[in-house]
Amino acid sequence: MQDLFEAVVRAGLPGLGYQDILNHLLAPLVSSQSANIHKQAYHSMAKCVAALTLTHPSEAVGVVNRFLMDVTNPRSPTVQSFSLLAIGEIGKHIDLSSIPQLKDAVVASFSSPSEEVKSAASYALGHLSCGNLQEYLPFVLSEIEANPKRQYLLLHSLKEIISLQSKSPEGVKVLQGFVNDIWTQLFRHTECVEEGTRNVVAECLGKLTLINPSALLPKLQESLKTDSPMMRTTIVTAIKFTISDQPSAIDSLLRHSIGDFLSTLQDPDLNVRRVALVAFNSAAHNKPSLVRDLLDTILPQLYNETKVRKELIREVEMGPFKHTVDDGLDIRKAAFECMYTLLETCLDRVDIYVFLEHVEGGLRDHYDIKMLTYLMLTRLAHLCPQAVLQRLERLVEPLRTTVTTKVKANSVKQEYEKQDELKRSAMRAVAALLTISDADKNPQLSDFVAHIKSTPELQSLFDSIQRDACPTHDAMMDLS
Repeated sequence: MQDLFEAVVRAGLPGLGYQDILNHLLAPLVSSQSANIHKQAYHSMAKCVAALTLTHPSEAVGVVNRFLMDVTNPRSPTVQSFSLLAIGEIGKHIDLSSIPQLKDAVVASFSSPSEEVKSAASYALGHLSCGNLQEYLPFVLSEIEANPKRQYLLLHSLKEIISLQSKSPEGVKVLQGFVNDIWTQLFRHTECVEEGTRNVVAECLGKLTLINPSALLPKLQESLKTDSPMMRTTIVTAIKFTISDQPSAIDSLLRHSIGDFLSTLQDPDLNVRRVALVAFNSAAHNKPSLVRDLLDTILPQLYNETKVRKELIREVEMGPFKHTVDDGLDIRKAAFECMYTLLETCLDRVDIYVFLEHVEGGLRDHYDIKMLTYLMLTRLAHLCPQAVLQRLERLVEPLRTTVTTKVKANSVKQEYEKQDELKRSAMRAVAALLTISDADKNPQLSDFVAHIKSTPELQSLFDSIQRDACPTHDAMMDLS
């Protein structure tokens, strides 16, 4: 669409000039139907406005001043956020530093009560910084330091700058002169209490490392020695952002160092181990060659994290009720997600019988983990039918428990819905098991299927699942 609008304006057709099309593009903002426009459409409209403006660069300052009025005196949060997006998209290509009040107006929008406006302001500051890095980047870095309350949004602006500049050799060349200053500023926030902020810092560090891997990857590696668990989680998360499914200059360096980063799977801190699993999952999914030779060491550590740990389960009082909290659930989920990924990318390096033991444990675990293991069982029935056949008795029993469990009469609607979804997923796994040759001769499975067929409610559900069971084993799930 951007190319089309640009071509139409350059063609100089009557009634389809720059101002004509601009007015058409902006018309939905003030129409009675504006509330029905999806927020993602505003991003697309802003990009098209910028494409139009690039055909008439002399109009840029005028049109940005028009949007600036809607930023400083907003008619609505929607118009304000769109105006910020449009300023950012234009400023990415055209230097707007000559508009003196622009910087302050964008930063002032960080204080808006609307989350959409704050997000658009962060996006705008990052984008317009790329139009004049010398002017804006030092300002963004100093604002990160001076405004703790705006830190999260400012770090998002910095992430936009790094991402945009990294897209071209010219952009990387300009950014190179600021890498040390950015790195220093980011490291000041690697121990931030807010996990969301640490995640943005980690993404910035990872993307920055890709610009100069030979200099920056060793710095990340060295930082693993810190005594701070929070810094270790940030460093390990940063590594996730250096791994992509495309060939990259960092790959050969990562191949030699990723073992050090994944050694944090043995870290004493629970959160460090969880993010190490997430990083391992990303590598196994996007670039399995990085981790295939490490699996003999990693798999025992991975399997260890699939176990329920009683010491991580506690009771919390909520008024008159007691509520059970499992602090180990997130790390178990991360471990099972890694197992699912390994089925797709490294199955030839996995002892399938050991693998199945841990799948069996997952079939008795929490709702989220059961749902994952039902998917895994469906895949395994197609990938390793004979191994599954040998373990059928032990796999059928927890499936039967789930399918025959009844929700307590006084349960809330959500409990009924969750149990229904568990039943459906468990039955999909049963349908997959029945596709294995000779599975129907297994007494436990035959008895379970007979029970399903003798229970009208279960029979009806099972029939609908079997009707829908077109190639479910081809439906891949991206857990990276």
